Amino acid sequence: MRKSESAAGGKRSRWWAAGAWVMVLALCGLAGWPVVAGGEATEVVTVEGGDVQGEIRDGVRSFKGVPYAAPPVGERRWRPPQPAPAWQGIREAREFGPDCPQSPYPRLSLFYSPPRVQQEDCLCLNVWTAARAGEKRPVMVWIHGGALTRGSGAAPTYDGASLARQGVVLVTLNYRLGVLGFLAHRELSAESPKGASGNYGILDQLAALRWVSRNIAAFGGDPGKVTIFGESAGAWSVNALVASPLGKGLFHRAIGQSGGTFGPGVRREAAEEAWGRRVPEVLGAGSLSDLRAVPAERLVEATDKLTPRLQTIVDGWVLPEEVSTIFARGKQNPVPVIVGSNAREMTSLLAPAAIPRTVEAYRRSVATLFRERSGELDRVYPVESDAGVSEAYLSLLRDYTFTSQMRRWARLTGTTQAKAWWYYFSHAPPIPNSDYLGAFHAAEIAYVFRNLSFSRVAPREVDERLAETISTYWVNFARTGDPNGQGLPKWPAYRQGAEPYLELGTTIKVGQNLLKEQLDLLDNLR
Repeated sequence: MRKSESAAGGKRSRWWAAGAWVMVLALCGLAGWPVVAGGEATEVVTVEGGDVQGEIRDGVRSFKGVPYAAPPVGERRWRPPQPAPAWQGIREAREFGPDCPQSPYPRLSLFYSPPRVQQEDCLCLNVWTAARAGEKRPVMVWIHGGALTRGSGAAPTYDGASLARQGVVLVTLNYRLGVLGFLAHRELSAESPKGASGNYGILDQLAALRWVSRNIAAFGGDPGKVTIFGESAGAWSVNALVASPLGKGLFHRAIGQSGGTFGPGVRREAAEEAWGRRVPEVLGAGSLSDLRAVPAERLVEATDKLTPRLQTIVDGWVLPEEVSTIFARGKQNPVPVIVGSNAREMTSLLAPAAIPRTVEAYRRSVATLFRERSGELDRVYPVESDAGVSEAYLSLLRDYTFTSQMRRWARLTGTTQAKAWWYYFSHAPPIPNSDYLGAFHAAEIAYVFRNLSFSRVAPREVDERLAETISTYWVNFARTGDPNGQGLPKWPAYRQGAEPYLELGTTIKVGQNLLKEQLDLLDNLR
């Protein structure tokens, strides 16, 4: 092996290990008008597969738990999603479908929520619309986060009623997670006509987008004006979908919130070696058929604590090359983007016990990531005493994992002549311990969806005002491909040189060259 190949391999392995480590920490034409039945307003809409009946609340119609693919069970486990089977009669669509199998967040996690019903038959989506018959409103499709191991489209924060009232048709969805969504295995690759395995969760998202293309007009949506958006692992997914040739024509704008995948990618062969062997060993399964017979809950339980976590891979089909290579060559889908991250990403991802307390412990931890070049970080993340360790460590990991990724996404969007708008969310929601948590990872979601519920703490006027502004930027972007509009602070498009960004904080203001020295050095160290 040549020296350059060895060095590249080292970078890849360090990136995989670092990314997996952070994932461990981070822990789915209006056919009729409303009719009154038993005092409850309902409506029936026809989609492929049959009729669905939703409900109306405050002028917004919702349809929940609508299947977009066949249950991925039995022989369909670890295969690309298949069309959903048709049903007879009217399918009730007033309750969310089950979550995909997953382990819950720990009870003490900021992201914990009471467990919901889980089933492998989980490939469903939810639609909110205030459109009238014959309208063609812009469509926004939300892809949830959760490190590709947790979450669903049913979280209360993702309720689409507020955005629907602002003029879009809002869709959330479930996709396969963890070992069920991202297992690469030699036998799976061998049985695939594409010679690929591992990206089943992304294939689910693509299937949902195809369903939207074919059916969203029935809800008053425009299939020619679709925006995909997501946060954390949802943004990783958006990043992969923009890079994937399979996404061509399925969406027309993209929003990535705190998540990009521009580091060295994991190749299918490496994933097959790492996981295709390890998972069967852990489960005592001697063959692929044995693995397909293992109950889903046992699969999740047995593999949940294995590291590194499964992730999207360069499989030669969904992702023919690394995301960074695809973008650098201008081969991604040429869509405008909004990208950005938060000022205090790591406060909700790192337990206090995981943060070094002394300068010596800090340097040891940094050295595990950057090896012999770790000393170069002293210039831009200076630590002079134990008192400064926590802030330096949180800032370094924030920029390495999030801020630099989003700047790179903005920069590389220009390879297709598409425009990018870059933001930095700095507002602290009114929750307990907000002085420390600040603008934590995922804090902006409540403002994007305009669903301000903070652990029984009433939102303040500043929160309401910021939510109205941010959600309006997002809706404008879905409508026109540009977030700007009447009554909003001007948001300049990203450009090389000054690199403008919009700070979304208590005060909204334009800045330039966000954390330039830090991000330039981190880019050089990758």
